[in-house]
Amino acid sequence: MQTQTKVKVEHLVKRFGDLLVLDDVSFEVKQGEFLCIVGPTGCGKTTFLNSLTGLYDITSGSILINGEKVDLKKHSVAYIFQEYSTMPWMTVEQNVRFGLSLKHVPAQRAAQQAEKYMDLVGLAPFRDYYPDQLSASMLQRVVIARAFATEPELLLMDEPYGQLDTELRYKLENELLNLWQQSGTTVIFITHNIEEAVYLGQRILVLSNKPTTIKKEIVNPLPLPRDIAAPAFIALRNEVTELIKWW
Repeated sequence: MQTQTKVKVEHLVKRFGDLLVLDDVSFEVKQGEFLCIVGPTGCGKTTFLNSLTGLYDITSGSILINGEKVDLKKHSVAYIFQEYSTMPWMTVEQNVRFGLSLKHVPAQRAAQQAEKYMDLVGLAPFRDYYPDQLSASMLQRVVIARAFATEPELLLMDEPYGQLDTELRYKLENELLNLWQQSGTTVIFITHNIEEAVYLGQRILVLSNKPTTIKKEIVNPLPLPRDIAAPAFIALRNEVTELIKWW
């Protein structure tokens, strides 16, 4: 049985005035896939996500979700930014329920969803805490739980762990993989961290420097959970590293 295409990008071009950022980018993302996009700093990874969500108008080409032009009123898309995006005047539970309230989910259902995802990321004991009482890793747990609680069909993540140290990042990456496997959500994860891309992605798109094209698509054959010290992991990490060198 063939897996349905969730996102289809065809001949995407994005210019800012005379600056060509995305140059004829085409690829597909399958339903339930975890795709990592990696490339040099400043190559246009975030520009792509902002184009996908409609924050930027594309210059030419198309981006489709389920075969239709992206419409955030119709398509359920969640976006986790680089910066923490909790509401400081809301408790953990209120933050996690925020997206559900925007979608007018009935109160009982919203409470169940919030409870489920708070529990999955270890936040249930901290439901009444406010963001200024939380560590950096816990703040990211709140944001992730809030995104998954809405059960989006597509989750976009833009370098969400870039500000965390290595130990915290691995812990949150494992929690993310657990949530992804349980939910079946399609994930597009942007990162400049090569090891992170190899650790998380079922498939990795390696981007070139600007004007940005897809340099190579790599299917990641390594089984989950992945061992960063395994020879096969190191070999794949080195392959990606060589691909995104500036020279």
